[in-house]
Amino acid sequence: MTDNFYLTGESVSDGKPYPYRSCGLDGIFLLNGYEMHEHDGEKHVVIKDIDGLHVAIGRHLVLSRKGLAPKELRFLRKTLDLSQAELAEKLGNTSQSVARWEKGEVDIPGPAEKFLRAYFLASNMADDSELETLRTLIVEGLAELDAIDARERPVQFKLTNHWAETDSKAA
Repeated sequence: MTDNFYLTGESVSDGKPYPYRSCGLDGIFLLNGYEMHEHDGEKHVVIKDIDGLHVAIGRHLVLSRKGLAPKELRFLRKTLDLSQAELAEKLGNTSQSVARWEKGEVDIPGPAEKFLRAYFLASNMADDSELETLRTLIVEGLAELDAIDARERPVQFKLTNHWAETDSKAA
């Protein structure tokens, strides 16, 4: 997965994407929306609207990925600010089950994954226009997503009043 994120109104930094590894996912790159600072000879990165960025990454994961990988599941749980026990309670499972899913020991069951996707969307809706997307996910399930392999295309995000996915050719 190689996904690029950028903020509207800012130029792309040096043409060299910043590898955003601290989110815990592989292949996430920021094209802008961050600042490099140096303090006592060490470089530090400050990311603008990090919560909004995490929601945008999460939306991308739940809407355009076939089967959530263990790291993606952990990312979604942390973005929702839930412990493994809290997520397990919402999914009707045990915290041991969630831990095993996040370690990749077993796959998350389909109904639990579907609910997690819907719960993430419902928890992070920007406005009522997203109700149709949520309805589609709940009613039609993951069948359409199963036909998509998003790993083949980069994804880019803009910040207007919130982070949003854009056409990858628009960068």
